[in-house]
Amino acid sequence: MFLLKLLFKNAFRHKLRSWLTILSVTIAILAFGLLQTVVDGFYSGVRRASVNRIITRNAISMTFSLPHSYEEKIKQIAGVTEISAMNWFGGIYIDEKHFFPNFAVEPASFVRLYSEYIFEPHELQAFLRDRKSAAAGIKLAERFGWKIGDVITLKGTIYPGNWEFVIRMIYRGRDESADERLFFFHYDYLNETMKQTSSGRADQVGAYIVGVERGDMAADVASEIDKTFRNSMAETLTETEKSFNLSMISMADTVIMVVRLVALVIIVIIAAVAANTMAMTSRERIGEFAVLKTLGFGASRIGALIFGESLVISIAGTIFGALLTYPAASLFRQLLGGIFPPFVVLNGTLYLDFAAGLAVGVVAAIVPTWRSIGIRIADGLRRIG
Repeated sequence: MFLLKLLFKNAFRHKLRSWLTILSVTIAILAFGLLQTVVDGFYSGVRRASVNRIITRNAISMTFSLPHSYEEKIKQIAGVTEISAMNWFGGIYIDEKHFFPNFAVEPASFVRLYSEYIFEPHELQAFLRDRKSAAAGIKLAERFGWKIGDVITLKGTIYPGNWEFVIRMIYRGRDESADERLFFFHYDYLNETMKQTSSGRADQVGAYIVGVERGDMAADVASEIDKTFRNSMAETLTETEKSFNLSMISMADTVIMVVRLVALVIIVIIAAVAANTMAMTSRERIGEFAVLKTLGFGASRIGALIFGESLVISIAGTIFGALLTYPAASLFRQLLGGIFPPFVVLNGTLYLDFAAGLAVGVVAAIVPTWRSIGIRIADGLRRIG
């Protein structure tokens, strides 16, 4: 207890300097935590992936489609409970700056497959009845001010033309990790239009979402699906939803790497700031360390004092930074929740915050400790007075 009291007294001997250093660490940890939360947002689809869903796509690439006729064959495979065709639409609302994920699905089966989304029964019935209807996540609807009955137009990129949809359903996620930024509509609406305007692109599916009876059957069912269409004109690659989402994230590897690099640079800079503070403190107290040596204090005790003071400052800043991460993330979610993936502070982020804070405290104390324990008693006593 006495040692802890001594550490706090020494750490705050120069209050302004100490608090400014703590403020620097706080800002760094806050920035580090928010950047890590952004990275976690990219991987939110991986975390919420269901073990009971697998994705079947063209074995060559996602840019190649599969025949719609595959659906009936996949349904007959043992272990398959549900299947829904899905086409990435890639439509533009107003302009490119207003991007959001939008795709065509077979609505009834899609709703059954994604139990993590909550639908109002009357809205769901209206959505299922109207072929030109669309569903939007609550965050997406709030972003653009959409409400039930609104007519919106998407400009097709993959599928040219202006496509009109009526908002019939606004869904919510069962928990905050669910993606509430999606826009989906009837596959039949897309397919029937293609039959009239571009028959060669009709009856084509970008991917199949397949439900399986149990998670432990996923690998066997996936293997059987791919075996069924081996040596066909359009061979398939079937993988778990988690693996599929990871392959999508790999397209943004450069962005994720830059974000992580920026977070690392922030921690390195703050470690340098804290090291400078500890160096100034140790230089001012060389005489005190010399006196302690004459009283029998060994290098380990003096080193413990310096390391302890450094850790008090860095951990204090880390605690403040970690606590501020929650309201900052909440504000970020309110302002940009309709653009970014689910922005949730995970426990793992807090562990990384404290690991970073501990690393800053340790690194900042290494050089001052080495210099302080290496000085001779006579040289240190000369600095007194």
